[in-house]
Amino acid sequence: MFKDSADFAALAPEFTEIRRWIHQHPELGFEEHQTSKLVAGKLREYGYAVTEGVGGTGVVGVLKRGCSPRAIGLRADMDALPIHESEGRPYRSEHDGKMHACGHDGHTATLLCAARYLAESAQFDGTVNLIFQPAEEVGSGARRMIEDGLFDRFPCDEVHALHNVPGLPVGKVVCLDGPITVSTDRAWVKIQGQGGHGAMPHLTKDAALAAAAVVVALQGIVARNVAPDETAVVTIGAIHAGEGFNVIPDSALIKVNTRARTPEVRDLLEKRVKEVVTGVCAAYDVEVTIEFERNLGVLVNHPKPTAVARGVLTELLGVDNVITVRSKGALGSEDFAAMSELCPSCYIAIGNGTGSFGGCSVHNPGYDFNDEVIPIGAAYWSRLVETVLNQG
Repeated sequence: MFKDSADFAALAPEFTEIRRWIHQHPELGFEEHQTSKLVAGKLREYGYAVTEGVGGTGVVGVLKRGCSPRAIGLRADMDALPIHESEGRPYRSEHDGKMHACGHDGHTATLLCAARYLAESAQFDGTVNLIFQPAEEVGSGARRMIEDGLFDRFPCDEVHALHNVPGLPVGKVVCLDGPITVSTDRAWVKIQGQGGHGAMPHLTKDAALAAAAVVVALQGIVARNVAPDETAVVTIGAIHAGEGFNVIPDSALIKVNTRARTPEVRDLLEKRVKEVVTGVCAAYDVEVTIEFERNLGVLVNHPKPTAVARGVLTELLGVDNVITVRSKGALGSEDFAAMSELCPSCYIAIGNGTGSFGGCSVHNPGYDFNDEVIPIGAAYWSRLVETVLNQG
């Protein structure tokens, strides 16, 4: 059985080097060929049954012991971002314009560290499925793996994931019940009017004017249709209409992003966006088409796996270092939600440190994953597997 986090101190240098190699060789979503090759090679070296190409560039490593039918999935994301990295660190990205600015290099190295411990030292009865996922930043990697039969080919009773948080001290974690991230959906609003000369507006159907009215009207949805104690956002990300000063455009395009904390509010936002846009465009006598795309759902922590994860974290780090009260924060999304919708799950946040590691948020050119997190995260993964798969 698991001893303590000191067991991972000897492994830390090896996986720090792996993490930094991945950092130097970042790959964008569905392009993670080198990273996947590295992961698959290490897993085979440790004795896992490895399947490559799941959902494109995803990798799944399977380790089975005993005769129990129970199975747990652990997921790490592998992709980088299209960001130019700041100068300074010796393991800076070698691929200009690509950077591990969200810590997926660290997530991958941490799960590999746990993979080695689980293969060499852990005692459990059941199956461990290690899921190395592509294209989290694109928002479709999890879905692509699922469409490729992830949970049919590698059944899991529960699935877990983690993400680092700059500004949260190393050794502290956040483990919450219920909704963790918000949904994010998008709409393309295409308005078709009748253009004309700027001096003769009465002969036109002004798509730009209709678009302006639509933008204003959409902001009333959260204010007047969503309960004040709920969470929702309607964002206008782009407006395109016309080119000249004296030409009234005949068409306009509006790009809309909606976010919600619950599935019910998510449904409401889609319904009201369609109704408001249709009604405003009718009032301005222009035609409209709306393409609404459901992108990422609400990531929800399920009660049982979350309670087990919290118990493991408390035993590992101490009760004072496990945050269980929700605080105000950004309304980010996570495509682990697609896995959460199909399998009981728990998603935790792990401190990436303060000082130089807390000064830059994720998706920032100056961000870096803190290698001190690797043994803590690997210890958590390992103890979680032994706890879950040794339950009666």
